[in-house]
Amino acid sequence: MTTLDLVMILVYTFPMFLFAIAPALKLGDYLEEKYGISEKSKRIIMVTGTAVVSLSLAVFLQFGHIY
Repeated sequence: MTTLDLVMILVYTFPMFLFAIAPALKLGDYLEEKYGISEKSKRIIMVTGTAVVSLSLAVFLQFGHIY
C-alpha cells in the first residue's frame, strides 16, 4: 500500500459519512431502546460506528476492483 492509497482512502472517507451516518444512528437508537445505555455511550457508539462504516466503505472503494 502506497502513500497515494492512504491519501485516496482518506479522501473517500469524507463523502462516505453521508452513507454511514444513518446505520450508526439506527444502531445507537436500537442499543438505547434495547439495553438502556446512557446518552454519552449512545453518542460514542454513533461517532465510532460512523467512522468505522465510512472507513470500511472507503477501503472497499479503493481496493474493490482488485478482487
